[in-house]
Parts: sequence; C-alpha cells; structure tokens
Amino acid sequence: MFVQRIKIIARKGNRWDMTLNRANIINGKDFSNHLIRSLIPDIKTILKIIGRPPTLAVILVGENGPSQVYVRNKVKQTKAAGMVSVEHRLSEQTDEETLLLLVKTLNDDDEIDGILVQLPLPEHVNEHSVIQAINPDKDVDGFHIINTGKLATGQKGIVPCTPLGCLLLLRDTLRDLKGLHAVIIGRSNIVGKPLGQLLLAENTSVTIVHSKTKNIKKITSQADILIAAVGRSEMVKSDWIKPGACVIDVGINRIAAPEKGDGKYRIVGDVDFDEASEIAHFITPVPGGVGPMTIACLLRNTVEAAAIRKGVEISIK
Repeated sequence: MFVQRIKIIARKGNRWDMTLNRANIINGKDFSNHLIRSLIPDIKTILKIIGRPPTLAVILVGENGPSQVYVRNKVKQTKAAGMVSVEHRLSEQTDEETLLLLVKTLNDDDEIDGILVQLPLPEHVNEHSVIQAINPDKDVDGFHIINTGKLATGQKGIVPCTPLGCLLLLRDTLRDLKGLHAVIIGRSNIVGKPLGQLLLAENTSVTIVHSKTKNIKKITSQADILIAAVGRSEMVKSDWIKPGACVIDVGINRIAAPEKGDGKYRIVGDVDFDEASEIAHFITPVPGGVGPMTIACLLRNTVEAAAIRKGVEISIK
C-alpha cells in the first residue's frame, strides 16, 4: 500500500504537539515505480520470444512547452524500463495530411507496438481524425472509438492511461471499492467518462458532475471517493469533501508564485491540498500523485499491446 501518514504540527503553549493527524498521502510516484518494475519480467519475455522489446512510437507536433516535458518524461521512462521509444517531432506547421500519413506508416510497421500522438495538436489539425486513424490495437492512449466502446460495454480493450492509473491507486489504497459512492468532477472523454466506466465495473456507485450541475458541493460532500478532473486550480475546498473521504486529484495547473521570483510558478491540482488534507482520509498530492501513474500505465498498455499483437503470454491481466 503506497500511502504515507503526515501530521499537523500544532503549537500548544511552549511546545509543539505532533499528535494531530492529517490525511494519508497516496504516493503515486512510488507506486508508479513499483508498477514499472513489475513490467520488466514481461518485457524480457517479449524480447526473448519475438527478438525485440515492446516499442512505442511518440508523435509530437509543435513546440508546446508542457507537451515537450511530458514526451521527454515518457521517452525517459520507456527506455529505463528496457523498452524502445521512437520519437517523431514535427513542426507546428505540419498539415493534417502529413500527420495522417505518418500515422498510417506507423500502423503498417510491424516493429511498432504502440502509437501515442501527444495532445493537444495545433488548431488546424483535427484531433479526432488523427486519433481515429490509429490502429486500435496500437492505440496505447486508449482514445480510439473502438477502445472506448469496448470499455463502455465491459469488453477487453486498451484503457486510457490516466483513468487506469486512478483506478490502480484506488484499488491499492481502499482494496475493495464495491458499494462505495464515487463522485467525479469533470466529464471529459480523456478522464471523467472512462473513469466512470472503470468504477462501475468495480461495482462502485458513480455520479459525474460538471459545470452545469446544480448544487455540486451538496453532491461531492456525499462522496466516499472524490475525483477532481476539471483543470481549475484549487477549486475543490474542504466544504466539498465528506470527512474521511478518499480524494484523487487529477488536475495539473500552473499558478504564479511571486515568492519564488518574477515569472516563477508552482504546480497545484484542482483540489486545495491544505484544506482537503484536514478533512480527507486519503489524498493524492500534486505533483507526485496521479501524474506518474499516467506514464506508468502508458508503458503497461504498450507491453500489453505488444503481447496481444504477437501472441505472447504475459502476467498482465
């Protein structure tokens, strides 16, 4: 169980009292490292049987700063696990036809097991068209309509990385999710909707709230599991949270940090961590919570895709 206990240091008279507990921190970084290490035997099995390790192709279009950081981290982790990463960096001006041609080339390349197109794409490129052009068997992001359809109907397919990472953290932390009430803030195709499907498969009762939902705080404060995935910095305050709840913060937001100097920033989630830590029983930090799990699950999906494509028996179920 990748959880650590933190405490409030409170002043009592002339001494410091360490007995007031705050939420247990769900350590996504440690769990992601464990998950990646657990893939190594399967990676070696695939290498032994087909003569090469699982191979991931990554396409980055343009100079988006956060995207470049994400891609760099993904490539680094892929190689560290003993897999192969093939990068395709294209200019901001790359047209849709050229990008689609590259996707087709990678689809047809038997040495490529997984294809990841880093989002967002430039405005002149239709993201939907590009994602749907990826071979569903190589769609390691799990965004192709065939994979999302399989997830919605309870069939085996490739699951989006961030929702899968959230589910694995919840399983490890809470063990049994059956009968719990989960509230997801956000209805995106990338996180909210697929995570709702995954939790339903765990026999969890799921409510999804969004910008048009009335009385959001009344709903979220009833949740045993509260998941925030809206991209609004520190929106979720303590009065949104049921005492003793498990809080999963998917948000990654940059906010100004003048205390660090001019032009500096810090990373925060969608949850006000300090306030939430005094109410929740478990909480993911930002950074160091869900983010590392997303990359680990990308590697997991790539290993699984390679095994299925090549008919190799591995331990991932």
